[in-house]
Amino acid sequence: MGWIPESEAAVIDDSNDPALTSWVESAEGGDFPIQNLPLGIFSVGERRRRACVAIGDFVLDLVAIADLLDEDWRGDLGQPVLNSWLARGPEEQHGLRLRLIELLSDEKYRDDVEPELIGQTEVRMHLPCVVGDYTDFYVGIHHATNVGKQFRPDNPLLPNYKYVPIGYHGRASSVRVSGEPVARPNGQRKAPDADAPEYGPSRRLDFELELGIWIGEGNELGSPIPIGEAAEHIAGFCLLNDWSARDIQAWEYQPLGPFLAKNFLTSVSPWVVSPQALAPFRKPMPSRPPGDPQPLPYLDDPADRESGALEIQLEVTLLTEQMRRKGVAPHVLSRGSAASAMYWSAAQIVAHHSSNGCNLQPGDLIGTGTLSTDSDGGLGSLLEISRGGKRPLELPTGETRSFLEDGDELTLKGWCEGGEGVRIGFGECVGRVVSGG
Repeated sequence: MGWIPESEAAVIDDSNDPALTSWVESAEGGDFPIQNLPLGIFSVGERRRRACVAIGDFVLDLVAIADLLDEDWRGDLGQPVLNSWLARGPEEQHGLRLRLIELLSDEKYRDDVEPELIGQTEVRMHLPCVVGDYTDFYVGIHHATNVGKQFRPDNPLLPNYKYVPIGYHGRASSVRVSGEPVARPNGQRKAPDADAPEYGPSRRLDFELELGIWIGEGNELGSPIPIGEAAEHIAGFCLLNDWSARDIQAWEYQPLGPFLAKNFLTSVSPWVVSPQALAPFRKPMPSRPPGDPQPLPYLDDPADRESGALEIQLEVTLLTEQMRRKGVAPHVLSRGSAASAMYWSAAQIVAHHSSNGCNLQPGDLIGTGTLSTDSDGGLGSLLEISRGGKRPLELPTGETRSFLEDGDELTLKGWCEGGEGVRIGFGECVGRVVSGG
């Protein structure tokens, strides 16, 4: 198996071979086969935070098997975060991937490696990186259209949407890993018929189904990343829930955009799923409808047009307090594909972000924005599902929801399957709403 350097993005190679198997039996058929091997940061017992990969139902402690890895890798993989490792770029990451496939597939390494496998239920997962900066985009065109229709029925998309990837800078300090509670935020709210705003807990708390993009190798300040090289700066992907207080946002967002309505919490799944693991699930970007402008040259690349979309299946479920007590299964709120939801690709997002000379850094996090399909079954927020609260959702218990209530638990899931590859999963991104301070 060898690294193929001539492509801007990861391409299918021997490490994606569906015939590859591991001596870890639980790796077959689940989210984490040997073809996946996402990186994460874990702790267990007295062990400090350290790097690992997911394989089947286990995590493999990379510090504990350091003697089996390249000596040059050990310093960066021994850190309690992945920033310095991801900064090495795609070739080094692919080298580690190939070595781990060798260790986990060849029986001659089993006696040395197997003792360093720990059950995923026994470990605590942490943020994989120190997030220096977090930026949230708005590239889900169906979401942008649905929300725009609630305010501008005749002209839902503003004129710039199809020319420029829209984004805003979020709050890096409140990014948390899956499982952290969601404290209901306080803020100013103003009812449409009220003379003045009031301060208190949000009454229209919502989720946002997104993909997260982890930056690997960065760029120097003043040196934009060309679109043809942007994919090489993407270290991996995760699931992301950018929780949103719609009532606070409605009052505060003009003229500068989101603030307290968005900065209280952003949840991410713990695993960095590599572009190489996702290579079999790349597909052409959706064709732009007749009349839509073509991307400006700095955002246009033939390779990205041909393989910039990712066929990732996304699902959101809701479990209320009453459902939990009655043993009712979580209710599916949304299920759809990321490929059809994104008007701009991940590479275009990265290229645009740096196009003014902004320096991206290893461990920076970028959100795609809410991803909704063009059908009601794949809407990525309650704002869309309930039509802004006008059509409450009825749950199997008879409860209704326009927005989230205390005790509600949201779970985001993502996976790829079919075609030329085995199933590649992202794990879960979970958050339960609790009353705020």
